[in-house]
Order: sequence, then structure tokens, then C-alpha cells
Amino acid sequence: MEIKQKVSIEKKGIVVSDKMDKTRVVLVETMARHPKYLKIIKKRKKFYVHDEGNISKEGDIVIIRQCRPLSKLKRWKLVEVVKQATSRKEGVINGATENNT
Repeated sequence: MEIKQKVSIEKKGIVVSDKMDKTRVVLVETMARHPKYLKIIKKRKKFYVHDEGNISKEGDIVIIRQCRPLSKLKRWKLVEVVKQATSRKEGVINGATENNT
């Protein structure tokens, strides 16, 4: 008797919204070749991701994994935060940098 293992799909993307509680919106970019013109195209897709501990913030690079449906739109869970976003508050005052005062 053979046991089938479930293959989990993982993707890497950037958190674009962290305004909801325990939910993040992650933008995943993939490269694909156009079938006729053979030009490489960037494809972008947004995924609603479950983040139980609210550990990711906007701008973080994260890895997400497909799971069972958790709500109407959420079908992904946060696996790990690969890189945290750097703060841009240093040197920026009201939209102007120190060099452009």
C-alpha cells in the first residue's frame, strides 16, 4: 500500500499591507516568457496570508505556504520572515532628505 504525501506549495514575496489583525497581503512576483513574443514578463499576484502572531510588518520579505481555506480569501499561512524591512525614518523629514534641505 502506497501512502501519498501532500505537496505543499511555498512562495516568497513582500508584505504590502499589515493593517488587518492576523492577516497580511503579500505580493509575489514571478517571471514568465510570453508564448508568442518570447519576451520575459513580470507577473504579480497578491495573496491574503494568515499571520497568527502578527510578526510581519509592511515591507518584510516572507515565505508563505498554501493551506486549507481559513476564510473567504485566505488560503495561505506565513512560514517565516526572511528579511525585515529597514526603517526609512533616518534622514527623512517631511519627505525631504538631508541633502535637499
